Formats: sequence, structure tokens, C-alpha cells
Amino acid sequence: MGKSRQIIPSAPSALRSFAARTLVVIPAHNEVASVGDVIRRLRDRGFPRIRVVDNGSQDGTAQVAVQAGAEVILEPRVGYGLACWLGGLNLPADVDWILYCNGDGSDDLEALDRFAELAPDHDFILGARTDPRDLAKMSRPQRFGNWLAPTLMAIIWGRRFADLGPQRAIRVPALARLGMRDRGFGWTVEMQVRAVEEGLRIAEIPVRSYPRVAGISKISGNLRGTIGAGVIILKTLGLLAVRKLFAPRKAIQGEAEHSRLNLVIMDGVNLPDTVKEEANDG
Repeated sequence: MGKSRQIIPSAPSALRSFAARTLVVIPAHNEVASVGDVIRRLRDRGFPRIRVVDNGSQDGTAQVAVQAGAEVILEPRVGYGLACWLGGLNLPADVDWILYCNGDGSDDLEALDRFAELAPDHDFILGARTDPRDLAKMSRPQRFGNWLAPTLMAIIWGRRFADLGPQRAIRVPALARLGMRDRGFGWTVEMQVRAVEEGLRIAEIPVRSYPRVAGISKISGNLRGTIGAGVIILKTLGLLAVRKLFAPRKAIQGEAEHSRLNLVIMDGVNLPDTVKEEANDG
């Protein structure tokens, strides 16, 4: 019999150090049934700074997030990339990393130990949903899209990714270098392509993908959503390929754009009166 491989868990101090320097950004659209538990689990794992971007919710997501201890940004315009981008603005000076998580309870928060292990030697860490149990739950269009997009990226940019999953962490200076433009579902693929173009130190680690706690996914919940997201991702890849071939890329100054946006930030203290009352009722 062969000798079994010894698995050495991450030192708790590594996770504590990573968590102390990280801001968690959670884009959320109508996740009232799950976002509170996600926030509490992240806090239990040692992440004190959690920012939820309420992306046009109509179900009380913001109030639940405040009650659970998160800072909340209200943005009525729907857009996954928009929510991710807004969440990364106005960062505290001591934040070195941004960790993106879903608000639906599907992310593998136990994998954050591995994120912490890899953080010292990397700029960009991706959670790859490669477990056969999770792949079997994906629809055929989802599996095809998860094959096609990484294949095109490998052909054009020379780097094959295993997944385009949402659970990811990036250093703040590295994110600034990317000059992210997409404000929709092309955000994830643009980030990965730009990370390759900028020569970031990239790591992918396997993560589980769990069933949503409640509700229906905006992408995988129906065929129309899956196909629509796939079209957006392919369009984004096409635009990035054209820029790579023909046009020098100019970085976007996020701070300049931010000055033209009207953001409402909820921190449990400076809230609109109606929201403050509902939060205190909990």
C-alpha cells in the first residue's frame, strides 16, 4: 500500500493576517434569505470588514445585511460588474486585498484558508469550481460556456483558466492596474484577461459550489439567463481581443468616475431613518 498523502491545514495565523487586510465585497440582488448568514459566516472566519452592494434589491436585502454587521452601498442600477466596481471604491488605507463573494450562500468559505496560504506570493487568486459533483449540477450550456471561454482565452492570451467563478481575491494595487471597464456579467472574464495582460501572479485553487440557500440564480436559473450571460462573456472576449490587437489600452480612473456617482452608504449609523428603524427592530 502506498503511503497516504498528509494534508497540512493552514495555520490559523495566516487566515487571521489575510482577513485583517481584506475587504469582502458582496454584490447582492434580492438575497434577503441568504445574505445575513453569509456575512455571519465570514465574520466567524475572521473577516471584520464586509461591504454589501445592494444592487437594486426589492426584498430587504440591505436591512438584513446591516443587521448582520456589514456596511451597505445602495445602487439602484442593476449590474454585476457595477456592483463589484463600486464595492472596491473608497477603501480604508490598510486594506491590501479585495475578496469577492456571492450573497446566495453558494461559495466555499472553508477554502479561504487556502486563499490565505497563497496570498503572500500572488496578486490574484481564483476559486475554480472543478469538483465533479458540482460540474454534474451545471446545465449543458453552462458546461459548454465554461469550456469555450477558457479555451478562447488560452488561444488568444496563452493562459488556460479552469473556471470563471465569482469567488476570487485580488490585491488592491493590482486591481487598479487592470482599469476594469465592464459593468455587467463580463466583469469576471475581463478581470482574468487583464490579469494575464498585466502579468499578475495568478493562482487557481479548487473550491466547492453549493446550492443556493434560496431564490433563483440570475444566470443559471433559466436557459435565457444562461445564454444571455454566455453572449455577454463572448462579446467581452471579442472586445478585449480587438483592443489587444489594434488599440493601446488606456486605464480608467475609477476615482474620477466615482465623483460623478451618487452613492448611499449604510453603516448602521448614518442610515436613512426608515432603514435605521428597521435595522434596530432586529
